Amino acid sequence: MQSSGVNLYLVGFMGTGKTTVGRAVAHQLGYALLDSDHEIERQQKRTIPEIFATDGEAAFRALERAFVEGGHAATRTVVACGGGLVVQPGMLELVKTKGVVICLHASLEAILRRTQGNKNRPLLDVENPMDRIRALYAAREPIYNKAGSIILTDGRTLSDIVQHVLRTYRREAADFARAAKASGQ
Repeated sequence: MQSSGVNLYLVGFMGTGKTTVGRAVAHQLGYALLDSDHEIERQQKRTIPEIFATDGEAAFRALERAFVEGGHAATRTVVACGGGLVVQPGMLELVKTKGVVICLHASLEAILRRTQGNKNRPLLDVENPMDRIRALYAAREPIYNKAGSIILTDGRTLSDIVQHVLRTYRREAADFARAAKASGQ
C-alpha cells in the first residue's frame, strides 16, 4: 500500500517516545525526521528553557505554530511534535490538514521515569514533577484523545511499537492521500 509521501505527526505527552519512535519509523520509511522542539531551538539558537524564561510560554507556542504552518517539508517527513503543540486552540486541526496524526501514550509513572533528570523540560522544573504531570495530563488528555489513533508505548519493545505505528500510518496515509486527491489538494 503506497503512502504517497504523506507526512506523519507523532503527538502525545512528553516522555511517551515520540522522538525515539519517530527516528525508527522515519528510518523504515526513508523519510526525514524532525523534532519540533529541536527545530525551534535550532532556528532560535536558544534552548526551550531559555525561550520560556526570556519570552514566556505564549511566545514558544507561537514558534510551534509557525513551525507547523511552514517550517518543514510538506511530504516524506516524520515530525515528533512537542507535548503541548496540539493543545493550543486550532493546532490539532491544523496538524491534521498536514498529514497523518498518531498519538503515543504512556502511563504517568512511565512518563515520570522517562523524564526525570531531563533539564530541557521547563514545565517539569518544579518541586513535585508527578503532581505537575498529573495536572498537565488531565488538561491535555481530551485533546490527545481527539488526535487520532492512539498507540500505547508502555511495556512494549521499540520494534513492536514501530511496527504498530507503521501499520497504522500506512493505512491512514492512503486514506489521507485519497481524501486530498478528492478535494483537489
